[in-house]
Amino acid sequence: MPAIKVITFDLDNTLWDVERVMIKAEQRLHSWLTAEVPEVAEHYARDALNELRMAVLAENPDLIHDLSKLRREVIYRAIRECGYGHGEAGSLADVAFAEFYEARHRVEYFEGALETLATLAENHLLCALTNGNADFKKLHLDRFFSFGISSADVGVGKPAPDMFIEALTRAKTQAHEAIHVGDHLIDDIQGAAEVGMHTIWVNLKDQPLSSSTIKPSATVNAIRNVPAAVLTIEQASW
Repeated sequence: MPAIKVITFDLDNTLWDVERVMIKAEQRLHSWLTAEVPEVAEHYARDALNELRMAVLAENPDLIHDLSKLRREVIYRAIRECGYGHGEAGSLADVAFAEFYEARHRVEYFEGALETLATLAENHLLCALTNGNADFKKLHLDRFFSFGISSADVGVGKPAPDMFIEALTRAKTQAHEAIHVGDHLIDDIQGAAEVGMHTIWVNLKDQPLSSSTIKPSATVNAIRNVPAAVLTIEQASW
């Protein structure tokens, strides 16, 4: 029986470069709007859409934890403000969001990411924890992850303890028997450490530690090195 029973993984910027994904998804959304609702594409440049997003968030602050609902609402508002009725705007917003969401899942995994998940899944329960709206099942990662939890599911994002505690509860394990793997020092490393989990910082850009109070259990500069880091943590736990 391994000393570590469950390993939780962040998704965006841990398993793939989310900025590259989002740029392409935004381009696909803009192309669809240009073809189907040209008034919106003409009236709302990126900066204008960001302003509308902030306005929507000011009215509905809870949407910050549900990026899919937020994105769909911003698209809907933009279409409505171009003179479309409620029903038509809603239908168009649904299709536009679907176009965006499909592209949002066209990820390019970091080298060794899938092999790492496959290796770890042989002896550990794996689960996905994300503040974003990537669906691990849509990405066919359910061959590795037993379950996933998003900020939309629990109503608050990392580094709040809710997502980590929910993962431990569902895995029926204790914090000292779990490792969280992620790229963000605050959201991932500090958040998981504060509930008692071991942590592996995926530091692909060789960033310095921003605070002497944040101390990952292990640090790797490539995702393929995570299994070795897990083994080191396990050996220290025996």
